[in-house]
Amino acid sequence: MVGEITGDETVLFFDKNLDTLKKVLACAEKSAKIRKAEEKAKTNLLVRQKLSIDSNGKLSNCESRKPEECEIFIVEGDSAGGSAKEGRDRRYQAILPLWGKMLNVEKARIDKVYGNEKLMPVVTALGTSIGEDFDISKLRYGKIIIMADADVDGSHIRTLLLTFFFRFMKPLITNGNIYIAQPPLFKVFRGKKVRYAFSDEERDEYIAELTTENGTKPEVQRYKGLGEMDPEQLWETTMNPETRTMLKIDMEDAVKADETFTILMGDKVAPRREFIEANAKYVENLDI
Repeated sequence: MVGEITGDETVLFFDKNLDTLKKVLACAEKSAKIRKAEEKAKTNLLVRQKLSIDSNGKLSNCESRKPEECEIFIVEGDSAGGSAKEGRDRRYQAILPLWGKMLNVEKARIDKVYGNEKLMPVVTALGTSIGEDFDISKLRYGKIIIMADADVDGSHIRTLLLTFFFRFMKPLITNGNIYIAQPPLFKVFRGKKVRYAFSDEERDEYIAELTTENGTKPEVQRYKGLGEMDPEQLWETTMNPETRTMLKIDMEDAVKADETFTILMGDKVAPRREFIEANAKYVENLDI
């Protein structure tokens, strides 16, 4: 039978090279297992989506079902997720807190993505599936907003999610659906006068503005995380469409994120060391 399919020369070759034959068969068996795992994961996803159209674990969905007016905030941590849930406009804003171990998408097969506890809630909530099965017509939210802390951990989360979208849900980027929320870094206040600063320069400007004639400076609060803001502050500074600042992600941004992630999470040590040495001087807000 093998001779009929592959030719007598191939049969003779494998007869003389049994170790090679074993390796080929092992690769074929591994590929079959991967395909089987992918099909099982896809089936589980479809069942989960049918049973849970409006809810997925910790997803707090919005009331509207019109994608063009709906937006979902993907938030790191339960604390910030709780504040966002209370502060949102539930008519059109959904909140999805992330939890669990984040998958290294640099080395992940698609079946591993289907089984990841942190990424699968995102896939299920959006409704589009991933990879070859991606269907943007099933997208439930016109705006997908990544909202993470303005520190090293938050930057890692943003980079990983952008890399995930770039590799497995690329049309979301080309279609202009992905945004990065810009929470303030500082609260500058004196009495009832409050200013929110998004940079050191803006903080200094507000300090000068609110300093009294006798030289009394205002108080300055540094936000270490979104969880430090109460729901009203989070709405006013980061979620209110009339006052918030967001970055719309384009393909160039996603490519840069993907390249950075490959350097930091890949197998090659030299590029990672060069990147860390070149960028260490820019690191701020490092929790140690």
